[in-house]
Amino acid sequence: MKLTLYQIDAFANKLFSGNPAAVIPLQHWLEDNLLQTIALENNLSETVYFVPSTSSNADYDIRWFTPAVEVNLCGHATLASAHVLFNILGFKKDEVRFSSKSGTLSVTKKDALFTMDFPSWKPERLDVYHDSLNEILGGKEIVGVYKYRDILIELADEDAVKKCLPDFTLMKKHFDKMIITAPGKNVDFVSRFFAPAAGIDEDPVTGSAHSQLIPFWSEKLRKSKLHALQLSQRGGELWCEQINQERVTISGNCVFYMKGEINI
Repeated sequence: MKLTLYQIDAFANKLFSGNPAAVIPLQHWLEDNLLQTIALENNLSETVYFVPSTSSNADYDIRWFTPAVEVNLCGHATLASAHVLFNILGFKKDEVRFSSKSGTLSVTKKDALFTMDFPSWKPERLDVYHDSLNEILGGKEIVGVYKYRDILIELADEDAVKKCLPDFTLMKKHFDKMIITAPGKNVDFVSRFFAPAAGIDEDPVTGSAHSQLIPFWSEKLRKSKLHALQLSQRGGELWCEQINQERVTISGNCVFYMKGEINI
């Protein structure tokens, strides 16, 4: 069996930036353990698969795998999938709709910019939190701790986010996924995302984290349209909007890197 693999840098406008995703179109689902094994072999933060959907509400069914586990939502790999469909496979509609474990996700394209319609996951403040957080974050001042799917830590400023050196071994013992964030100097907010328990110490750019960051900062800054940077080594730029209590949009660019063939 031969499968086609596309590697796309998402949330990027030049090669070797943003977040690389492996995109593998399928005609039907393969066994779960094979999907996971391919993702492990690819060794990227996400490998995404999609198949033609039998649902009247979606064009494709989509699933995302880290090298270690399947996840319920991934933004950059969804963006990369839309890039492959619109720019390489000749998808003709104005909007592509994906059926996923997080509901229906849609992506539209305008010029070089892709915009994803994602769920809004507003994190709630935790008055009591694990006392290991200070040690995990190397003693950085914690402004607040919040949670929806992931632990979200607000730090004092952009420099604190940029210079944070987490203890990933300790983090893996106590937390599945973690976001750190602060107001930005030249953008509305900055962030970083860690998921050592899922096989990713630090993810370059994370759409699903922004499903939580957008409602958090939209309420805090009292504005619906937000400009964001994820301060990983590769870096990523996102344009975000809080549409309503249930939905957000996340926009970014993609760059094609590679097309290959998998022989199984």
